[in-house]
Amino acid sequence: MDYVIGNIVTLKKGHPCGTNEWEVIRTGADFKLKCRGCGRIVMIPRKAFEKSVKKVIS
Repeated sequence: MDYVIGNIVTLKKGHPCGTNEWEVIRTGADFKLKCRGCGRIVMIPRKAFEKSVKKVIS
């Protein structure tokens, strides 16, 4: 599946702030994600990201 900047995705594992919705900020070999709850930004490898995506909201 193609992920584009601005997509909102739900991951299998929730964030400690209580939400599991993330906004895609950057794509490529690594994905940069921004937590929709607290605004924290994390980078994870593409393989781990694709494995942990539950669904694409928008």
